[in-house]
Amino acid sequence: MALSKSERVHLIKDVVSRLGDEEWPILDLTLNQFGLETQDYWNESKQSYIIWSTEHADDGTLQELGVHLGVGPARQVPVEPAIIPAFWEPGAFRLFVSHLSANKVYAAQLQERLRDYGVSSFVAHNDIAPTAEWLSEIELGLSTCHGLIALMHPNFHTSDWTDQEIGFVRKSASAVFAVQLGQMPYGFAGRFQAFNGNGKSPEKVAREVYDALRKNKQTAERMSGILVQLFERSHSFQRAKERVGFLEELEIWQPSFADRIEKAAEENQQIKNSFGVPDRVADLAKKWRGGA
Repeated sequence: MALSKSERVHLIKDVVSRLGDEEWPILDLTLNQFGLETQDYWNESKQSYIIWSTEHADDGTLQELGVHLGVGPARQVPVEPAIIPAFWEPGAFRLFVSHLSANKVYAAQLQERLRDYGVSSFVAHNDIAPTAEWLSEIELGLSTCHGLIALMHPNFHTSDWTDQEIGFVRKSASAVFAVQLGQMPYGFAGRFQAFNGNGKSPEKVAREVYDALRKNKQTAERMSGILVQLFERSHSFQRAKERVGFLEELEIWQPSFADRIEKAAEENQQIKNSFGVPDRVADLAKKWRGGA
């Protein structure tokens, strides 16, 4: 059936609404299966990506995709979000750290450094209380994380747990990264973005992980919102300077961000009185409003 222009707009909006909740691998899989274009790199939102892919699709393909997604009268009822465990810091990116018990000190140091970038890390040996059911807590961390990073020290593959943790998160379509620390990535881990961590401090690796999270299309949109919130909550002059720098590096920017950072520069005294930061905020807001 041919669609009117109005019907196409409404159908694409429904597709965006429904498909926009999916993680990037499932999103690309779905679009590819219906013969629609995808890209490996995308610096804007999922919504704009879906519009770009679908706006020139023929009517038949659009309607078939709509039927698949259940838009219209047969639309599926959204699933209620799971309860977020207390070991995740509120408002942060949730990163599961897969590691060997022999390297728990390194994992804990990385965990601490990642906090500076708005990343809450689950490190089993630090975050599971002695009385907690070990296996259920691990599974809870895996099922509620936004992504996983594998710290691939020598003999990583000999663990009874590490490969299973990677496999668990891979099935959920969350982002997976690997850090080479004496063990070359292998199997499924070899297919994901990897860093060379040999000879690098946890501080250096944390910065590289942060850079990956703000650039990777699976995580960039989420990280942009987290970093704006982190800036709003700056509790010192130094943190305000550091965090406005994070905002200046963002490649994805939501329309509400400019108003939010301007409001923070007016109401948060640590931002308002941090030398040079209000001017940088004004420049950022101008840039993203198209005034640069």
